[in-house]
Amino acid sequence: MPTPADALGGRSAAPPRTRPFGGAGGMAAGLALATREWVRFFRQRHRVVAAVATPLLLWLLLGLGLRDAFVPGAAAVEGGGAAGSLAFYYPGAVVLTVLFTSIFTCISVIEDRQEGFLQGVLASRAPRWSVAAGKVLGGAAIAVAQGLALIGLGLLVFPAPSPAGLAAAVAALVVLSVMLTALGLCFAWPMRSTSGYHGVMNLVLMPMWLLSGGLFPASTAAPPLQWAMRLNPLAHGHELFAAGFAGVRPALASPATSWAVVLATTAGLLVIATARVTRPVREDAT
Repeated sequence: MPTPADALGGRSAAPPRTRPFGGAGGMAAGLALATREWVRFFRQRHRVVAAVATPLLLWLLLGLGLRDAFVPGAAAVEGGGAAGSLAFYYPGAVVLTVLFTSIFTCISVIEDRQEGFLQGVLASRAPRWSVAAGKVLGGAAIAVAQGLALIGLGLLVFPAPSPAGLAAAVAALVVLSVMLTALGLCFAWPMRSTSGYHGVMNLVLMPMWLLSGGLFPASTAAPPLQWAMRLNPLAHGHELFAAGFAGVRPALASPATSWAVVLATTAGLLVIATARVTRPVREDAT
C-alpha cells in the first residue's frame, strides 16, 4: 500500500501548521514577558540605582545651585530661595526618573536578541503583538514603581497635594511611562548594539527633557523655545504631573489639551511599536 511519503515522491508529509495563540494566549504571553522584564531589571541593582540616583542628584544640584537665581513667581511655586527652587525642580526629577527607567528597560530588547532569547520568542506560537505588549507593559510598570517611590519621598519633603491632584499626578505618571517605553521600543527594536541605542536616545530624549519644563518654566522661555515646548509631548506630560503634584499653573495649554496631546502621542507610539515588532529586522541595523 502506498504511503503518504510515496505520494509525495519520497518526501515526508509536513505536519499541519499550528495556529497561533488567540487573544487570551497572546495576553498570557505578554504578561509572562512583562514579569520577566520586572524580575530582570530589579536583579540588576546598578541599573536601579542609576535610574533613581541620577535624577535625584541633578535635582539637588539644580535646586541648591540655582536657588539665588530662581524666581518663584515665574513658576508659580510658593516660597523663595532653596525651598522654591527645590519644589520647582522636583517634578522634573520624577519625570526624568521615569524617562531613564523606560529607556534602560528597552535595552533588554537588544540584549535578548544577542542572547538568542528574542529569536525563540518570535519563533513561538505567541503573536508578535504580545511581544510589544509585554515589553511596554513591563518597562512601564518598572517606571511607574520608581516614580511612585519618588512621589512618596516628595510627600515627606513638600506639602501634600489634594487627593484629586495626587490622583492626576499618578495618572500622568502612568501615561508618561507607557509613552516613553513605547518610544524606547520603537528605537531599540531595529538596533543590534547598545552603544548605537544610547547614542540615538541621547540625541532624542535629552532635548525632550530639556524642553519639558523641568529645567526652566515655559513662561520665562524665549518665544521659539515656547513653541518647541508646545510641540513636545513630554512637556505636556510634565505640566500635568507638576500641576497635580505641586500645584504649578499650566503655561503651555489647558489640562484638557495637554491630556489630548499625551494620550494621542501614546496611542500613536504604541501602534508604531507594534508595527515595528511585526516587521522583520534588517541585518544591517545599527
